Amino acid sequence: MPKTRRLTAWRLPSVTADGLKIFACITMLIQSIGITIIEKGIINLDQYTQQELSEALADDGQLMVIAGTGSVMQLIGGLSVPVFAYLLVEGFRHTSDFRKYLLSMFVFAVISEIPYDLANSQKLVDWNSQNALVTMCICLLMLYFLDLFKEGKGVGVILLRAVIVLCAVVWVTVLVASYGLCMVLLTAVFYLFYSRNVLKTVLGMAASLLYVTGPLSFYGIWFYNEERKDRLPKYVYYIFYPAHLLLLGIIGCYLQAA
Repeated sequence: MPKTRRLTAWRLPSVTADGLKIFACITMLIQSIGITIIEKGIINLDQYTQQELSEALADDGQLMVIAGTGSVMQLIGGLSVPVFAYLLVEGFRHTSDFRKYLLSMFVFAVISEIPYDLANSQKLVDWNSQNALVTMCICLLMLYFLDLFKEGKGVGVILLRAVIVLCAVVWVTVLVASYGLCMVLLTAVFYLFYSRNVLKTVLGMAASLLYVTGPLSFYGIWFYNEERKDRLPKYVYYIFYPAHLLLLGIIGCYLQAA
C-alpha cells in the first residue's frame, strides 16, 4: 500500500484585542515594578547624584545587578507603548460614543494621578509629571480633530493635520505626560496611515524607537485579528492602571523608609 504524505497547514498567529490589552498591561506592570520597587524603593536613586551612583555601582557588584535588572524591566515596559497607541486608535474608530469614551478616560486619568505620583515620587501630589492616561486623553482629542478633516486633500489639509499633531506634542510636553511624545506620534501614524500597512509599520517602528524595544511589539500588532470581544469587562483595564500604581507606590514607600 503506497504511503501518503500528510500535509501540514501552517497557521499564522492570531491575536485578539483582549490579548493585546493583557500583553500591554503585563509589560507595563513589569516596567512599573522596575521603576517603583527597584529604582525608587530598593536602590533609592533620588539619594544619588550621577557621579555618586556610578561610584556606588562600581564598588558594589550586587547593586549593579539590581540596577541592571531594573533597567531591563524598563526596556520590557517599552513594548507596551505601541500596543496602547494602536488600541487607542482602534477604540476611537469603533466607539459608538466618543464623548463617553473620552469622559471615561478623563475620569480615570484624574483617579490615577495620586497613585502615579506615589509610585514615581513617593508623594501624594507631584506636578513634575502626569500619568499616561493624561497622554491618552490628549491623543483622543487629537484623533477627534484629525477625524474632522479625514476627507480633505491638498497641501492645506496636510498642514492642518500637522498643526493638530504638533499641538498634541506641545501639550504632552508642557504637562510632562508619561509616554508623551512617543504615544502622540504612534497614535497619529496608526490613524493617518491606517489602511497603508507598510508605511504605517515603517513609520510606527521608527517612532517607537524612542523606547528602544518598541518595534518588537509590532509582532503582536501585525497578527491582530480585529476580534474586539473582551473576556474581561472593559473597565477592568481602566482600574488596573491606578490600582497597580497604588499598590506598588505603597510598597515602594515602605522599602524607601526601611
